[in-house]
Amino acid sequence: MEIPFLDLKRQYLSIKPEVDAAIQSVIDEHRFIGGEVVSSFEKAFAKAHKVKYCIGLGNATDALFVILKSLGIGNGDEVIVPAHGWLSAAEMVSLSGATPVFADVEMKRFGLDPISVEEKITARTKAIIPIHLYGQICEIEALAELAKKHNLYLIEDAAQAHFAEKDGKMPGSWGIASAFSFYPSKILGAFGDGGAILTNDDIFANQCRMFANHGGLSKNDHQVKGINSRLDTLQAAVLNVKLKYVGEWIEARNRIAKRYSEAFAAIEGIITPAVNETETHNFHIYCIRTKRRDALKAHLQNAGISTEIHYPLASPLTPAFNSNDWLENFPNSSQLQNEVLSMPIYPELTEAEIGYIIEKVKEFKQ
Repeated sequence: MEIPFLDLKRQYLSIKPEVDAAIQSVIDEHRFIGGEVVSSFEKAFAKAHKVKYCIGLGNATDALFVILKSLGIGNGDEVIVPAHGWLSAAEMVSLSGATPVFADVEMKRFGLDPISVEEKITARTKAIIPIHLYGQICEIEALAELAKKHNLYLIEDAAQAHFAEKDGKMPGSWGIASAFSFYPSKILGAFGDGGAILTNDDIFANQCRMFANHGGLSKNDHQVKGINSRLDTLQAAVLNVKLKYVGEWIEARNRIAKRYSEAFAAIEGIITPAVNETETHNFHIYCIRTKRRDALKAHLQNAGISTEIHYPLASPLTPAFNSNDWLENFPNSSQLQNEVLSMPIYPELTEAEIGYIIEKVKEFKQ
């Protein structure tokens, strides 16, 4: 049996008539940038996350850059980012002219560790960017308290956290803004790149929209220096269709995650994801930990099961950032890069495939 880590074709086939019709409608209208299709998606996505404003953009990396520049963060400033996780936040902090300061993560949700964050705060710190990693809200309340205590901006990297929820709140509710990704593999994925900013701040929403549109809200209106980053109409059309199904897709992912966790819990040496039953984890990624990660990955590959590592090299250790104090300052991130393994998890997995994955993991540990 061959089981891919992700199979986007299966998802497409399940909603093919609606997606094809939505795309054809855009082609027929010849409105490929902006328009009602984009604005209707922005309104629906914001409403679904209990946030006032959504600004559609080219991708989540752009979203982080737009947020940073709209806040005036730049040369001489520092921004605290996680050592473990995708490195877009650190990249955009650097490209904005500021300095990314890495903090370690905690070992339950794999988000920024508030204790490590507070140790990194200096007089030059202007913001904290936590990642809601793998589809679960991080220790956001403690980080929000730190931001308030030290008068810092809190910017949520929610690229993996569509519809994640904690205490009735969703990404974009705690910080000044949140950045989302619609990369094809995401819970809500486009047929290409796409991203968005969510915020409850009226003035800041306009600032972000202007900066992402050559510095203006309309054509030839250049109030500030900006960039060109827009969610195009074809992508918005696809997202509008998929938005209706995300709830049931997340429920399906949670059912699969529960089966995995129940099966793997009794296996010595495997640590399953921590789940709080009162919260919504979207299980964009089902990530286990094991000290025999590489051997397990090879075993599953030989059995036809594709897995991934999120992430094999923490940001401070990459050539791009080249930190010299790795082991001393980031022990948790150092450990995670050698232990994490992501299993296939998507609604279209069959019962036979799920059972086969469980069987092969158990077989390895026996």
